[in-house]
Amino acid sequence: MSNLIPSEKRSIITVVLLAGLVGGALLFTSFLRAADDAFFLCSSAGAKSRAIAAAADYAATPIQLQAIVHYATSNVVPQQNLAEISISFNVLKELAPANFLVFGLGRDSLMWASLNPRGKTLFLEEDLEWFQKVTKDSPFLRAHHVRYRTQLQQADTLLRSYKSEPNCFPAKSYLRGNDKCKLALTGLPDEFYDTEWDLLMLDAPKGYFPEAPGRMAAIFSAAVMARNRKKPGVTHVFLHDVNRRVEKTFAEEFLCRKYRVNAAGRLWHFAIPPVAANATIDGGNYRFC
Repeated sequence: MSNLIPSEKRSIITVVLLAGLVGGALLFTSFLRAADDAFFLCSSAGAKSRAIAAAADYAATPIQLQAIVHYATSNVVPQQNLAEISISFNVLKELAPANFLVFGLGRDSLMWASLNPRGKTLFLEEDLEWFQKVTKDSPFLRAHHVRYRTQLQQADTLLRSYKSEPNCFPAKSYLRGNDKCKLALTGLPDEFYDTEWDLLMLDAPKGYFPEAPGRMAAIFSAAVMARNRKKPGVTHVFLHDVNRRVEKTFAEEFLCRKYRVNAAGRLWHFAIPPVAANATIDGGNYRFC
């Protein structure tokens, strides 16, 4: 039975992607037909050109076609299950093209990039050997190799100590150059700081052995970026592996239970408003939630 499971999952993902492509093709055809009707009924070349231009937005992108071929011809399937993927997919359908930040490169990277056509999807990966392998196989992915300052075994200490470091407090929280706050992600590429992210997927860094970086800083920094958002709307944060103690504890400390809007399997979905939409913050208060 174990050999059948990857094949079944692959079939589901392939069907979903193929359905999206077929749907796009059908939309494309319907726009072209509408353009022809407008041309013949109104004798307006302008109407037809506008309809054709609109239809182009629904045409499959090269990375989407690449994803279909990849998953249809490989035993490799995404780490998340269909229910977990669907939560992020539904948000991407509504927001794309969007700015999508993904912590970690993996078997699902091509899928995430293809689900955000014409948007910016950036991957951050701490394992250099894995980074080199994935980017060699998929050189069109936008990715950076990064280093983290934390270790999983420091999680409890970091959770206590941030409460006495003013640079970690919500009213003063920032990331770039914030060396005093050990939970702030520093030393990352400028693109990480200069982009206002609409969605963040926290499925890395590693968090299953003591010397691993853990996701403490990623969770804290996601909360800071969401609270500091300048554009209208909320920031969507998807945290995977919430069955683990550290992920769950730090999510409840920084991402806030009140902002959790969906969940499936080992994934939680938070929709976090900018600080202007939150209650008044005491400058000396360490609480995010």
